[in-house]
Amino acid sequence: MAPILTSFKDDALIALDNLADRAAGLVTPSVRLGVTGLSRAGKTVFISSLVHNLLNGGRLPVFEPVRSGRVSKIRLEPQPDDAVPRFQYEDHIAALVRDRSWPDSTRAISQLRITLDYESASGWSRLLSPGRLSIDIVDYPGEWLLDLPLLSQDFRQFSDATVQRARTGMRAELSSEWLGLAAALGASTPADEGSARRLAESFTAYLKACKEDDRSLSTLPPGRFLMPGDLEGSPALTFSPLPDLPAGRAPKGSLWAMMERRYEAYKTHVVKPFFREHFARLDRQIVLVDALQAVNRGTEALKDLEQALADVLACFRPGVNSWLTSFVTRKIDRVLIAATKADHLHHESHDRLERITARLVGRATERIGMSGAGLEVMALASVRATREATVDHDGHRLPVIVGTPIAGEKINGEIFDGEKKTAIFPGDLPEDPELLFEAVDRVSASALSASAPEQAMPELNFVRFRPPHLEETRGGLKLSVPHIRLDRAMQFLLGDRLA
Repeated sequence: MAPILTSFKDDALIALDNLADRAAGLVTPSVRLGVTGLSRAGKTVFISSLVHNLLNGGRLPVFEPVRSGRVSKIRLEPQPDDAVPRFQYEDHIAALVRDRSWPDSTRAISQLRITLDYESASGWSRLLSPGRLSIDIVDYPGEWLLDLPLLSQDFRQFSDATVQRARTGMRAELSSEWLGLAAALGASTPADEGSARRLAESFTAYLKACKEDDRSLSTLPPGRFLMPGDLEGSPALTFSPLPDLPAGRAPKGSLWAMMERRYEAYKTHVVKPFFREHFARLDRQIVLVDALQAVNRGTEALKDLEQALADVLACFRPGVNSWLTSFVTRKIDRVLIAATKADHLHHESHDRLERITARLVGRATERIGMSGAGLEVMALASVRATREATVDHDGHRLPVIVGTPIAGEKINGEIFDGEKKTAIFPGDLPEDPELLFEAVDRVSASALSASAPEQAMPELNFVRFRPPHLEETRGGLKLSVPHIRLDRAMQFLLGDRLA
């Protein structure tokens, strides 16, 4: 059952926002595409590659409007929301193409508008439609999306759920300092700003430790504790869950009362505005997932990613927008779950990566009733950093990938300098995803402990590669960014709006 995220007042404000959007859309038809994902899933790279391929005539054979020649002109235009930072496409693509370095990851919300002039495939539509569509790409951190379930939780529920997670598995050791400090202070102790600050700092340190690459845990709300921006140091970010709260209400003037008040302020001043002003106005959504990283880190990271995706999908309002009801409310009628970094595997394993990702979101999609035409799962690489080859090893032909590892990456004791290419056998994902998830399902919350043995996972060999070197045409123009299935993603998310 999806959480209740809005009040009657919130719904009224959302309706006013949507009415304004739809009125503007009568003059300039538009679709708002949300792009999100958890850290290091490649949101910035996805947007940069999508726009670069559209603007530079990239190879997009599955994106029917471009393949058929019905799109006559593509251009960037000023975004309609003057108060939202612009997605700095030019800087990000320069990093990819010129410097061969990955651009900085998403730290806050940003937006970009790209407009396509096209000829409809339908003669009737050509008479009624202006043949122009603006795509407003809204980029936001996935950690912010994980905050939305907090709108349906009071402070006690939030504390109980967070502390329960913190006492299981690898989190138990990471949270020991924070939980020890919270227990020593006590919920009923008099409120004190110094104590609140120490608790918030210790809780934040725990969240950051969970997020580190060698752990790669995903369910880490509140999201702004990891990405505070201009709210850093504010009371709305200076709170902490409290363990083992007694029955009843918080005593007046207590640390508990202070934490509860600030938690509610966080929901009111941080989470609700994001939901109303941005999330509730989306038409389409892509959620980028680094499933390979979770598989590589073990069953606990994979189980945590499954929970994070369940929380994310529970926030969507799935369904079909009718012409009339879309003026006052919006439903995200298409969601794409994309497993990124498919170029880190040989193509023979791409379908296996898709099946693992589909299994990750399967239970959540059943709960919210989004399946079939409304949901798609695919493996892609927004920027293809490798090529495929085969090598002879002990009389066997092994499928390998060839690329330039980032400086400092290690393979079999060799440290790479960022210039040398190498061939890597990445390993094989299991053909049947249930072989992974049988181990994941055994890792139940009650069975987890800091000393619990990690379940067997496939041996995979992943390293980070530099973006590819792009050849130039005789005129000095860089060719479009190579990709894997970016065109298929475009067709699912946008193809029907350009029919």
